Amino acid sequence: MNLTNYYWYFQSAIPEHICDDIVRYGHQMQDEMAVTGGYGDPKRLDKNQLKDLKKKRNSDIVWMSDRWIYNEIHPFVRSANVQAGWNFEWDFSESCQFTKYTKGQFYDWHCDSWNKPYIRENSNAPDHGKIRKLSVTVTLSDPKDYKGGELEFDFRQNDPDKPNKKIKCKEILPKGSLIVFPSFVWHRVCPVTKGERNSLVIWNLGYPFR
Repeated sequence: MNLTNYYWYFQSAIPEHICDDIVRYGHQMQDEMAVTGGYGDPKRLDKNQLKDLKKKRNSDIVWMSDRWIYNEIHPFVRSANVQAGWNFEWDFSESCQFTKYTKGQFYDWHCDSWNKPYIRENSNAPDHGKIRKLSVTVTLSDPKDYKGGELEFDFRQNDPDKPNKKIKCKEILPKGSLIVFPSFVWHRVCPVTKGERNSLVIWNLGYPFR
């Protein structure tokens, strides 16, 4: 799918006190090792699997499903969907993923969408038959508190005719900035070289494209 806009951002859009509330909340909860597709429960991985996983993704996460967080973020997802010209149909959001990246941690190239929709035993489950359509990342940390950790896109994975292959999204460095992009767009989080970078990610679902 070729797009005019591969992402849409809002700079310093979320109030600092909301960012701080999310960060405090995230640090109060027990985190877990982040995994990527195909790995399952990290507690059941053997040494070789853990080593392989760490080559692709190395970060710690906390899951959040609090309505007040969605209420802050959803208006920007809806606005970006229209302003960017995507107009994707979506009606459900997965749990929010609060992520902590410390020195040396990263998430290598990937896209958030799957090649098949979610299939649940309960066909009335809110995500049954749906796919990830719109991803959103919120910057929760002050850029003075860390180095590295930039969000980078590779548009040529989706559009070989794109003149620029890789673009670091510096627009969302200010605290409270957020970016929305189609979940099939390839991206990565570069290694953090100093400090700690906190972010919030939400995947928004709808029925498959036709």
